[in-house]
Amino acid sequence: MLPIDIVFPINEIKNQFTDSMDIELYAARLDQIHSIVSGNKLYKLHYFIEEAKACNHNTIITFGGAYSNHLVATAWYSNYHGLKSIGIIRGEKPDSLSHTLIDCMSYNMELIFIPREQYAQIDKTDYIQQLKTKYPDSTVIPEGGYHPLGAKGASLIMNQLKDSTITHICTAVGSATTLAGLLQNAEVNQKIVAVPVIKNMTDIPERLTYLHQNKQFNPPVILDNYHFGGYAKYDDNLLNFIYDFNKDHQIISDFVYTGKMFFAVMDQVKKGYFKKGSKVICLHTGGTQGNFSLPSTSIIFK
Repeated sequence: MLPIDIVFPINEIKNQFTDSMDIELYAARLDQIHSIVSGNKLYKLHYFIEEAKACNHNTIITFGGAYSNHLVATAWYSNYHGLKSIGIIRGEKPDSLSHTLIDCMSYNMELIFIPREQYAQIDKTDYIQQLKTKYPDSTVIPEGGYHPLGAKGASLIMNQLKDSTITHICTAVGSATTLAGLLQNAEVNQKIVAVPVIKNMTDIPERLTYLHQNKQFNPPVILDNYHFGGYAKYDDNLLNFIYDFNKDHQIISDFVYTGKMFFAVMDQVKKGYFKKGSKVICLHTGGTQGNFSLPSTSIIFK
C-alpha cells in the first residue's frame, strides 16, 4: 500500500455563497481512502515504515493520547507490514480504555502509559534514548509524525492536486507536518491556507523551517482565529456547523481538526476573502473517530 497509488474522491461543495461569489469549492476526501488509516495518516507514516524496513527494524514506537488518530493508524499500518508497534500513551491507565486504544490493541500495539507530567517532558529528557536502548531494533515516530519524513510523506498528497486551475488548498494545522508537505509540492500559483486548531500557535514558521530542513518555501496564509479556544476545544456554534455541514453536503467532519477548517473556509467565503473565479480545495484529513469522545447526546450524532 503506497500513498503514490492512492486516488481520493473530490466532492464539490455548492451553496448560495459560492454561487454568488462565483467560487468553485471542493472537499478532497482523504477521509475515504481507507477505513482506518484515513486522511493524512497513511501519507505521514509512509516514509517511516520505509526507513524501518531499510534498517531491518521490527518495531515501531510512537506517542499519543487516548483518542489519537495517529496511534490507531500507526498500529494498523505497522501490523499491515508485519511490524510490532508500541504506543506511549499520555496519562495514567484508566479503568476502561477508549475505543481508540482498544482498536490499537486489536492491531497488536503494546500500550505503555506514562503520567502527563512525564509525557510533557519527553523531549527534554533521555526518555526516547532509553526506549531505543530497550528496543534496539525500533524506529521511533514522533507524535503526529512531526518530522521531516512525515512532511515528505504528506507532500505526496499534492500528486493528485497538480492542477494549475486550483488557486487555494486549505488544511487544518496541528503539528504543521501536513502543512509543510503541501508547501513542498505546491504549484507556484497555489496558495496554501492554514487553519491552526491550537490557540496562540505562533511558532508555525519555526516548525516549517525544521520540517523543510531549511529549504525555501512560499509562506502559507494563516487563518488563526478559528481554534475555538484551543486544541480539542469547541462550542455549540462549531458543533451546530458540523451537524449542518453534514446535513447539507453529506460530509462528516470532526470537532478537533476538519470541522474547524471547514468552518473557517466557509466563513472566509462569506466575507469575500476568495476572489471571483477562485478554485478552492479543502483537505478532509480524516480523524472523525475522535467525535466519539464527545457526549453521546451531542448534536453531531443526531
